[in-house]
Amino acid sequence: MSNAVVNGLAGAGGGIIAQIITYPLQTVNTRQQTERIAKKSESRGGGTLVQLLEVIRSEGIGGLYSGLKPSLLGTAASQGIYYYFYQVFKNKAEAIAASNKRNGRGDGTVGILSWLLVAALAGSLNVLFTIPIWVLVTRMQTHTQAEHKILEAKKEALLREYSESGLIGSSLHDKLRELDSVKPNPYGTLHAAYEVYNEAGIKGFWKGIVPTLIMVCNPSIQFMIYETSLKYLKSKRSDKKQSSSNVTALEVFVVGAIAKLGATVTTYPLLVVKSRLQAKQEISTNNSLRYSGM
Repeated sequence: MSNAVVNGLAGAGGGIIAQIITYPLQTVNTRQQTERIAKKSESRGGGTLVQLLEVIRSEGIGGLYSGLKPSLLGTAASQGIYYYFYQVFKNKAEAIAASNKRNGRGDGTVGILSWLLVAALAGSLNVLFTIPIWVLVTRMQTHTQAEHKILEAKKEALLREYSESGLIGSSLHDKLRELDSVKPNPYGTLHAAYEVYNEAGIKGFWKGIVPTLIMVCNPSIQFMIYETSLKYLKSKRSDKKQSSSNVTALEVFVVGAIAKLGATVTTYPLLVVKSRLQAKQEISTNNSLRYSGM
Protein backbone atom coordinates (compact mmCIF):
# COMPACT_ATOMS: atom_id res chain seq x y z
CA MET A 1 0.00 0.00 0.00
CA SER A 2 1.42 3.41 -0.98
CA ASN A 3 2.31 6.09 1.58
CA ALA A 4 -0.45 8.30 0.17
CA VAL A 5 -3.15 5.67 0.78
CA VAL A 6 -1.81 4.86 4.26
CA ASN A 7 -1.79 8.56 5.19
CA GLY A 8 -5.29 8.98 3.79
CA LEU A 9 -6.70 6.06 5.82
CA ALA A 10 -4.84 7.11 8.97
CA GLY A 11 -6.06 10.68 8.61
CA ALA A 12 -9.66 9.53 8.11
CA GLY A 13 -9.58 7.22 11.14
CA GLY A 14 -7.97 9.78 13.43
CA GLY A 15 -10.33 12.48 12.21
CA ILE A 16 -13.43 10.38 12.98
CA ILE A 17 -12.28 9.68 16.55
CA ALA A 18 -11.48 13.35 17.16
CA GLN A 19 -14.82 14.40 15.65
CA ILE A 20 -16.86 12.14 17.93
CA ILE A 21 -15.02 13.38 21.04
CA THR A 22 -15.25 17.10 20.23
CA TYR A 23 -18.58 17.26 18.37
CA PRO A 24 -20.68 18.80 21.21
CA LEU A 25 -18.22 21.70 21.43
CA GLN A 26 -18.31 22.07 17.65
CA THR A 27 -22.10 22.26 17.72
CA VAL A 28 -22.07 25.02 20.34
CA ASN A 29 -19.24 26.76 18.50
CA THR A 30 -21.22 26.82 15.25
CA ARG A 31 -24.31 28.15 17.02
CA GLN A 32 -22.25 30.93 18.59
CA GLN A 33 -20.73 31.80 15.21
CA THR A 34 -24.17 32.09 13.61
CA GLU A 35 -25.74 34.02 16.51
CA ARG A 36 -26.17 37.53 15.14
CA ILE A 37 -27.37 39.24 18.31
CA ALA A 38 -25.20 38.79 21.40
CA LYS A 39 -26.98 37.12 24.30
CA LYS A 40 -26.91 38.65 27.78
CA SER A 41 -25.59 35.41 29.26
CA GLU A 42 -22.58 35.57 26.95
CA SER A 43 -21.86 39.19 27.83
CA ARG A 44 -21.50 38.13 31.47
CA GLY A 45 -19.06 35.36 30.55
CA GLY A 46 -19.37 31.58 30.51
CA GLY A 47 -21.16 31.62 27.16
CA THR A 48 -19.97 28.21 25.98
CA LEU A 49 -20.85 26.37 29.18
CA VAL A 50 -24.18 28.17 29.46
CA GLN A 51 -25.09 27.23 25.89
CA LEU A 52 -24.02 23.61 26.41
CA LEU A 53 -26.36 23.34 29.41
CA GLU A 54 -29.13 25.19 27.57
CA VAL A 55 -28.98 22.78 24.62
CA ILE A 56 -29.10 19.78 26.98
CA ARG A 57 -32.02 21.31 28.89
CA SER A 58 -34.12 22.15 25.84
CA GLU A 59 -33.10 19.44 23.36
CA GLY A 60 -31.46 16.69 25.41
CA ILE A 61 -28.01 15.22 24.82
CA GLY A 62 -29.03 14.46 21.24
CA GLY A 63 -29.15 18.18 20.50
CA LEU A 64 -25.39 18.37 20.93
CA TYR A 65 -24.98 15.72 18.24
CA SER A 66 -27.22 17.22 15.54
CA GLY A 67 -25.69 16.43 12.17
CA LEU A 68 -23.18 13.92 13.56
CA LYS A 69 -23.75 11.30 10.83
CA PRO A 70 -22.98 13.55 7.84
CA SER A 71 -20.23 15.13 9.92
CA LEU A 72 -18.51 11.75 10.35
CA LEU A 73 -18.84 11.15 6.62
CA GLY A 74 -17.45 14.61 5.94
CA THR A 75 -14.59 14.09 8.39
CA ALA A 76 -13.62 10.75 6.87
CA ALA A 77 -13.81 12.19 3.36
CA SER A 78 -12.00 15.43 4.26
CA GLN A 79 -9.19 13.80 6.20
CA GLY A 80 -8.79 10.99 3.68
CA ILE A 81 -8.76 13.32 0.66
CA TYR A 82 -6.53 15.89 2.34
CA TYR A 83 -3.88 13.51 3.64
CA TYR A 84 -3.90 11.47 0.43
CA PHE A 85 -3.21 14.47 -1.79
CA TYR A 86 -0.90 16.00 0.81
CA GLN A 87 1.27 12.88 0.67
CA VAL A 88 1.13 12.80 -3.15
CA PHE A 89 2.24 16.43 -3.44
CA LYS A 90 4.75 16.00 -0.60
CA ASN A 91 6.38 13.07 -2.41
CA LYS A 92 6.56 15.17 -5.55
CA ALA A 93 8.06 18.15 -3.68
CA GLU A 94 10.69 15.91 -2.03
CA ALA A 95 11.55 14.36 -5.39
CA ILE A 96 12.02 17.82 -6.91
CA ALA A 97 14.20 18.90 -3.96
CA ALA A 98 16.36 15.77 -4.32
CA SER A 99 16.69 16.36 -8.06
CA ASN A 100 17.73 19.97 -7.45
CA LYS A 101 20.40 18.80 -5.01
CA ARG A 102 21.83 16.42 -7.60
CA ASN A 103 21.99 19.35 -9.99
CA GLY A 104 23.84 21.44 -7.42
CA ARG A 105 20.88 23.55 -6.28
CA GLY A 106 19.79 23.46 -2.64
CA ASP A 107 20.46 21.03 0.19
CA GLY A 108 17.83 18.48 -0.82
CA THR A 109 15.21 19.58 1.71
CA VAL A 110 11.80 21.03 0.91
CA GLY A 111 11.52 24.76 1.62
CA ILE A 112 8.78 26.56 3.52
CA LEU A 113 7.14 27.96 0.37
CA SER A 114 6.99 24.46 -1.08
CA TRP A 115 5.28 23.17 2.08
CA LEU A 116 2.76 25.99 1.80
CA LEU A 117 2.03 25.11 -1.82
CA VAL A 118 1.70 21.39 -1.03
CA ALA A 119 -0.79 22.06 1.79
CA ALA A 120 -2.71 24.64 -0.28
CA LEU A 121 -3.17 22.29 -3.24
CA ALA A 122 -4.32 19.43 -1.02
CA GLY A 123 -6.64 21.74 0.91
CA SER A 124 -8.22 23.23 -2.21
CA LEU A 125 -9.06 19.80 -3.62
CA ASN A 126 -10.48 18.78 -0.25
CA VAL A 127 -12.73 21.87 -0.11
CA LEU A 128 -14.07 21.44 -3.64
CA PHE A 129 -14.97 17.80 -3.02
CA THR A 130 -16.44 17.99 0.49
CA ILE A 131 -18.05 21.42 1.06
CA PRO A 132 -21.60 20.19 0.26
CA ILE A 133 -21.38 17.84 3.25
CA TRP A 134 -20.34 20.67 5.58
CA VAL A 135 -23.17 22.89 4.35
CA LEU A 136 -25.60 20.18 5.50
CA VAL A 137 -23.78 19.75 8.82
CA THR A 138 -23.96 23.49 9.54
CA ARG A 139 -27.68 23.53 8.74
CA MET A 140 -28.34 20.60 11.06
CA GLN A 141 -26.28 22.06 13.89
CA THR A 142 -28.13 25.38 13.73
CA HIS A 143 -31.63 24.18 12.80
CA THR A 144 -33.13 24.44 16.30
CA GLN A 145 -31.50 27.85 16.77
CA ALA A 146 -33.03 29.06 13.49
CA GLU A 147 -36.47 27.68 14.44
CA HIS A 148 -36.32 29.58 17.74
CA LYS A 149 -35.47 32.77 15.86
CA ILE A 150 -38.44 32.26 13.55
CA LEU A 151 -40.69 31.67 16.56
CA GLU A 152 -39.42 34.82 18.27
CA ALA A 153 -40.11 36.82 15.10
CA LYS A 154 -43.68 35.48 15.00
CA LYS A 155 -44.21 36.44 18.65
CA GLU A 156 -42.92 39.95 18.04
CA ALA A 157 -45.20 40.35 15.02
CA LEU A 158 -48.18 39.08 17.03
CA LEU A 159 -47.48 41.45 19.94
CA ARG A 160 -47.05 44.36 17.54
CA GLU A 161 -50.32 43.52 15.79
CA TYR A 162 -52.29 43.36 19.04
CA SER A 163 -50.59 46.48 20.44
CA GLU A 164 -51.49 48.52 17.36
CA SER A 165 -55.09 47.32 17.43
CA GLY A 166 -55.39 47.74 21.21
CA LEU A 167 -56.86 44.26 21.57
CA ILE A 168 -54.70 42.78 24.33
CA GLY A 169 -56.51 40.01 26.16
CA SER A 170 -57.01 36.27 26.55
CA SER A 171 -56.87 35.65 22.79
CA LEU A 172 -53.33 37.06 22.69
CA HIS A 173 -52.23 34.83 25.58
CA ASP A 174 -53.82 31.81 23.87
CA LYS A 175 -51.93 32.49 20.66
CA LEU A 176 -48.67 33.02 22.53
CA ARG A 177 -49.16 29.74 24.37
CA GLU A 178 -49.88 28.07 21.06
CA LEU A 179 -46.62 29.38 19.64
CA ASP A 180 -44.72 28.26 22.76
CA SER A 181 -46.08 24.75 22.34
CA VAL A 182 -44.67 24.43 18.83
CA LYS A 183 -41.68 22.07 18.70
CA PRO A 184 -39.00 22.12 15.97
CA ASN A 185 -39.84 19.69 13.18
CA PRO A 186 -37.71 16.55 12.77
CA TYR A 187 -34.69 17.56 10.76
CA GLY A 188 -32.40 15.00 9.17
CA THR A 189 -29.83 15.02 6.41
CA LEU A 190 -32.44 14.75 3.66
CA HIS A 191 -34.47 17.59 5.19
CA ALA A 192 -31.37 19.78 5.21
CA ALA A 193 -30.52 18.88 1.61
CA TYR A 194 -34.09 19.60 0.49
CA GLU A 195 -34.08 22.98 2.25
CA VAL A 196 -30.73 24.01 0.74
CA TYR A 197 -31.87 22.99 -2.75
CA ASN A 198 -35.18 24.87 -2.40
CA GLU A 199 -33.36 28.03 -1.29
CA ALA A 200 -30.61 28.20 -3.89
CA GLY A 201 -30.62 25.13 -6.12
CA ILE A 202 -27.47 23.10 -6.69
CA LYS A 203 -25.22 26.11 -6.11
CA GLY A 204 -26.57 26.29 -2.55
CA PHE A 205 -24.47 23.25 -1.66
CA TRP A 206 -21.36 25.31 -2.33
CA LYS A 207 -22.36 28.27 -0.12
CA GLY A 208 -19.36 29.71 1.65
CA ILE A 209 -16.96 28.33 -0.96
CA VAL A 210 -14.99 31.59 -1.20
CA PRO A 211 -14.09 32.00 2.51
CA THR A 212 -13.58 28.24 2.73
CA LEU A 213 -11.08 28.28 -0.11
CA ILE A 214 -9.33 31.25 1.47
CA MET A 215 -9.22 29.20 4.68
CA VAL A 216 -7.01 26.72 2.83
CA CYS A 217 -4.23 28.82 4.32
CA ASN A 218 -5.20 27.29 7.70
CA PRO A 219 -3.70 23.85 7.00
CA SER A 220 -0.94 25.57 5.06
CA ILE A 221 0.06 27.50 8.17
CA GLN A 222 -0.52 24.43 10.35
CA PHE A 223 1.66 22.11 8.32
CA MET A 224 4.32 24.74 7.75
CA ILE A 225 4.69 25.07 11.54
CA TYR A 226 4.40 21.28 11.97
CA GLU A 227 6.95 20.25 9.35
CA THR A 228 9.39 23.03 10.27
CA SER A 229 9.19 22.12 13.97
CA LEU A 230 9.74 18.41 13.30
CA LYS A 231 12.67 19.21 11.04
CA TYR A 232 14.15 21.40 13.79
CA LEU A 233 13.75 18.65 16.43
CA LYS A 234 15.39 16.05 14.19
CA SER A 235 18.29 18.33 13.30
CA LYS A 236 18.92 19.15 16.97
CA ARG A 237 19.14 15.45 17.76
CA SER A 238 21.46 14.84 14.86
CA ASP A 239 23.72 17.66 16.09
CA LYS A 240 23.81 16.05 19.54
CA LYS A 241 24.58 12.69 17.88
CA GLN A 242 21.73 10.91 19.64
CA SER A 243 21.16 7.26 18.69
CA SER A 244 17.79 8.06 17.11
CA SER A 245 16.57 11.25 15.48
CA ASN A 246 12.96 10.05 15.47
CA VAL A 247 10.42 12.12 17.40
CA THR A 248 8.16 10.56 20.02
CA ALA A 249 4.37 10.34 19.86
CA LEU A 250 4.11 12.93 22.67
CA GLU A 251 6.31 15.35 20.74
CA VAL A 252 4.20 14.86 17.61
CA PHE A 253 1.07 15.56 19.70
CA VAL A 254 2.50 18.77 21.22
CA VAL A 255 3.89 20.07 17.93
CA GLY A 256 0.61 19.29 16.15
CA ALA A 257 -1.44 21.04 18.84
CA ILE A 258 0.71 24.17 18.73
CA ALA A 259 0.61 24.21 14.93
CA LYS A 260 -3.18 23.88 14.87
CA LEU A 261 -3.60 26.58 17.51
CA GLY A 262 -1.56 29.06 15.52
CA ALA A 263 -3.45 28.32 12.32
CA THR A 264 -6.88 28.50 13.99
CA VAL A 265 -6.31 31.85 15.69
CA THR A 266 -5.13 33.32 12.39
CA THR A 267 -8.06 32.16 10.24
CA TYR A 268 -10.98 32.09 12.73
CA PRO A 269 -12.76 35.20 11.36
CA LEU A 270 -13.14 33.43 8.00
CA LEU A 271 -14.70 30.45 9.79
CA VAL A 272 -17.36 32.73 11.29
CA VAL A 273 -18.17 34.16 7.85
CA LYS A 274 -18.39 30.67 6.32
CA SER A 275 -20.76 29.42 9.04
CA ARG A 276 -23.07 32.41 8.69
CA LEU A 277 -23.30 31.99 4.93
CA GLN A 278 -24.07 28.27 5.24
CA ALA A 279 -26.64 28.58 8.04
CA LYS A 280 -30.29 29.23 7.30
CA GLN A 281 -30.92 32.94 6.83
CA GLU A 282 -33.11 34.20 9.65
CA ILE A 283 -36.69 35.05 8.83
CA SER A 284 -36.98 38.58 10.13
CA THR A 285 -38.06 42.02 9.04
CA ASN A 286 -34.54 43.18 9.93
CA ASN A 287 -32.60 42.98 6.66
CA SER A 288 -29.30 43.47 8.50
CA LEU A 289 -29.70 39.89 9.75
CA ARG A 290 -29.57 38.51 6.20
CA TYR A 291 -26.45 38.00 4.11
CA SER A 292 -26.27 38.20 0.35
CA GLY A 293 -22.63 37.17 0.09
CA MET A 294 -19.21 37.09 1.67
